[in-house]
This record gives sequence, structure tokens and C-alpha cells, in this order.
Amino acid sequence: LVNWTQSDTTEPLLGGCNTFIGGRPRETWSKKVDFLLSVIGYAVDLGNVWRFPYICYQNGGGAFLLPYLLMAVFGGVPLFYMELALGQFHHSGCISIWKHICPIFKGIGFAICIIALYIAFYYNTIMAWALYYLLSSFQSTLPWSTCTNSWNTANCNQYMSTDHNVTWSNTSTSPAEEFYVRQVLQVHRSPGLHQLGSVSWQLALCLLFIFTIVFFSIWKGVKTSGKVVWVTATFPYLVLLVLLIRGATLPGAWRGVVFYLKPDWEKLLSTTVWIDAAAQIFFSLGPGFGVLLAFASYNPFHNNCYKDALITSSVNCLTSFLSGFVIFTVLGYMAEMRQQDVDAVAKDAGPSLLFIIYAEAIANMPAATFFSIIFFLMIIMLGLDSTFAGLEGVITAVLDEYPHVLVKRREKFVFGLTEPPLSFQGGAFVVKLFEEYATGPAVITVVLLEVIAVSWFYGTKRFCNDIQVMLGFYPGIFWRVCWVAICPCFLLFIIISFLAFPPEVRLFSYHYPLWTTALGYCIGVSSFICVPTYMIYCLIVTKGTFKQVCVPHPAFLVSFIDGFPQIQYLSSVLSFNIPPFLRDYLLSECFLFLRSV
Repeated sequence: LVNWTQSDTTEPLLGGCNTFIGGRPRETWSKKVDFLLSVIGYAVDLGNVWRFPYICYQNGGGAFLLPYLLMAVFGGVPLFYMELALGQFHHSGCISIWKHICPIFKGIGFAICIIALYIAFYYNTIMAWALYYLLSSFQSTLPWSTCTNSWNTANCNQYMSTDHNVTWSNTSTSPAEEFYVRQVLQVHRSPGLHQLGSVSWQLALCLLFIFTIVFFSIWKGVKTSGKVVWVTATFPYLVLLVLLIRGATLPGAWRGVVFYLKPDWEKLLSTTVWIDAAAQIFFSLGPGFGVLLAFASYNPFHNNCYKDALITSSVNCLTSFLSGFVIFTVLGYMAEMRQQDVDAVAKDAGPSLLFIIYAEAIANMPAATFFSIIFFLMIIMLGLDSTFAGLEGVITAVLDEYPHVLVKRREKFVFGLTEPPLSFQGGAFVVKLFEEYATGPAVITVVLLEVIAVSWFYGTKRFCNDIQVMLGFYPGIFWRVCWVAICPCFLLFIIISFLAFPPEVRLFSYHYPLWTTALGYCIGVSSFICVPTYMIYCLIVTKGTFKQVCVPHPAFLVSFIDGFPQIQYLSSVLSFNIPPFLRDYLLSECFLFLRSV
């Protein structure tokens, strides 16, 4: 057993039993930088560009950075580190990892997979919009810069920075807004969720192209996606730097920067500010989506995931801060052009900030075509990174759980995940509903259960012993306190806030009716329901005490070891050379491997 293992892999069989999957050696990253770029590309997504700047100025400007950093240090980064360590030690995805930690919580893995699919559909739709903008940018005059198009209305108000005779009123609509609403989304042809309208073939073709890129980037695993992220994870930084330099030279840019960073210390007394800071850092770093577990599971066993967690989480936070300058220099420019306050221009977050306000500003810049092409190409790159990561988390989890069925059919399975849905004229209403309900409360609740399962059921001491075996040092008291107490309180705080202050959902002039709220909660529950369902199933079909069902301690496997002379011999040899807790792990993992074959 020992000789066979060493001849097929360079890593000892210390972590999960998935060092081999379906009889094949587990795939690994070609280079360490492939892993880092993949994690950075996943963590740095569209939310860094549109959500952080808006949340920052809305909650006290520079004063918001204090709660944001506190939530990152005591909540986001410890969760980030925990998932990287779990995935790397057990070499398992978000489903199969629970048989090593706490079997009764295995439903968490299935819930994560459903949530990841919801997010992938959401991001793919956003990328389809960006692709339509990108294709429309290859013109000398950008189509959203004029009011002479077939989709424009009488309220369209075209203005240029050199035209001081044009005034902006509350009833005015910009050509960029009408291009986004009436030409790209075509929501004016759909009365709401109850009648989505016909298929928008222009967006359907864009979706098909996006799914094609995604499929051929991840169909062979991290060997291919690890190379693609060299472009998709680095190109956005180049574009952000170019846009920052260009934005800083625009008239009125300083107004946007002052508005972005001017601290309003009184807002720190508001609970809403702390809620937004906690939610922003959580969704920015992205623990709980199965991606960090999947990426780390392809690392060498002794890779320093502690250092990786600190580097990638720091890069993510700094990118969010940098994106604020990129966005608000342009918002200051827009306020200067319209002769309005910055807060009147930056009245909306989400995709509208990119596809209306920023697109409009680009259209009025010199060399508008060039800046439009690189900007929307950056949006596509950011979305691709998140989609690669989310789907890889699902693929890794399912292949680890059903290796003999799916490992040799990976390409077909990936194609099944990335088959594009049709895009309707009212599709934007569905996207908004998924944005508000499908991922938020559900994934936070799932991560809360994950932290409780690891810290309280599996045990912080056992988890820290895993890290010591893997990295050579025992986590400090700060990390242990965060995992046991602070992180659960951090997540519970966000959940209670969501329940106490439910979002008012609307898109443009459409206010979602009451029945859509019930539909939204059903979508959110559709993923979380996997957790209690599997718990009930596990308690019914599994024999033994409640403790044996919940926590697979190596002592529980002693009765099975007698049937395997190889493990008895290995036990007698290892007992004199390694600590008892490491011996127990080796024995349990050897048993699980032999039972699987």
C-alpha cells in the first residue's frame, strides 16, 4: 500500500481519501501562480467594481473603511483561511469533504452546488450584456451617445461637455440609459415577471458565445482554466490602471474623489453601516461558495495556504479600494457635465452604474471607442473568472462524490452545466430576483452551519492539528477565537440583519409585487433545503449513536481495521514514529481508501 501510493503521487496520503479519483491521480495546479491567479480572479469580481464604491460613499465615505477593515480582519479573512486549509488538507470538494468532518452536514455541499449554479447563470447574463456592448463599441460613434436611434424617445437628452445650452431635468433620460433599457434589455416590451415576453435573440446569441468560452476554458480542469486566468485575472488590472489615469485627468474628477473619501464619522453610529460592511466583505472574499475548497484541493499537501490567504484577501480589498477611484473620478466628471451633485449622478448601484453612468461618461470622452472596448472587455474578464471558479467548485464537488461515474465523462458533465438558457425580453426582471434572493441569505446561513460544523462538531483542536501537520505550525489564538466565536457571531449578525431589513426590490420603474417576494424566498430555500433534508436522511439510514453519525472519529473505525492486515502492519510501524493523532488520521484514511476500491 505504501509503495503503491508513493509511486503514483509525490504527496503523502495524509489528507482526504481523494488523492486518487476514480482510479486516476488527482489533478494538481501546474504552477503555484496558477492557483493564486485563480483565487484572485474569483475574489476580484464585478462586485468590487460596482458595489464597493457605491456602498462606501453611501455609508460615510472614508469613515466606512474602518468597519470594512474590522469586518475583514475578524470575519472575512478567517473564513477565507479556513476554507483554503480544509480543501487542501482533505483534497475534496464541498460534498465529499463532509465524510471527513461531520457527515450529517453533507447537505451543505449540495446546497453550495445549487447556489453556485444560480450565481453562474447570473454572471453569465451580465457578461452577455457586456458582450453586446463590446460588439456595439466597434463603431466610430458609439450608439449610446446619440438620440437619433430607432429606440430613443422624446425624453432623450443628448448633451456634450462643450454644449452649455442643453440643461438636464428630472424627466430627462440619457441616450446611454435608453440604449441599455430599450435596446439591450428591451424591458419596455415586458410588463413584468408575470409576462416575460418573447426571446431576445441578440442576447441569446451573446449568451451562447459566453457559454462556449466558459466550456472550453474549464472542460479539462484546472490545467486549462489555470492558463486562461493568466489573461482574465491580469487584464482587468491593466484596464483599471488605464481608466484611473484617464479619469484623474477629466474635469470635475476631484469632486468625485472628495465625495468618495470624505469621512462622515456620525454614520458609524448607524447599524446599517456595519451591516453593509459585513455583507460587502463576505460577498467580496466569497467563502461558502465551494470555490476555495475546490481550488485548494488541487494544491500540494504542504503548500502554505496561510500565506496564500493573506496575500489574496489583501489583493481583493485593495482592488475594491482602487476601483472606487476609477468609478468616482468618472462620476465627478458626469456631475460636472450635468451641473448636478455627485450623489444625484450616483443614485444607483449594480449593473446600471456600469452600463448607464460609466458607459455614458466613456461616450463623451476623447477616443471613446478605445475606452469602451477595453472597459467592457474588462467586465467580461471579471465575470469569466467568477464563472470559471463557481462552476469548477460544482464540478470538483460532484466528481469527488461520484468519481467512478463522472471522472471519465467530465466533458459531457461540464457541457450539461454550461448549456445556455434562452434570454427573454423580461429576463432582467429574473436576474434582479436572483440577485436579491437566490444567493444572499441562503449562502450566509450555509456558511454559518459550515463554521459551526468545523469548529464545534469536528473540533477546533482537531482542525488546528490538521493545519500543524500540513503547514508545520499551530494556528495562533486569534484564528482559533475567530473560528469558534467571532465568525459565527459575524455571520449571525448578517443573517439577522437580512431578516430584520428585507430588501425593497425594484428595477427601473417596475416595483416587484408581493407574490414575487414569496417566489424569491422559495428560490432561496430551494438550495438551503438540502441541509435539513440530508440530516433527516442521514439519521434514518445510518446506524450508531448520534455522535457516531455526526463526527467520524478514527476510533469508530477500529472494528473494521481487523479485516485489513496492511493497516495493522502500518499501525505497528507508525506507532513508533509519529504522533498519535497523525497515526489515527493515516489509519482512517487508509481504511476509507481500501473500502472505496
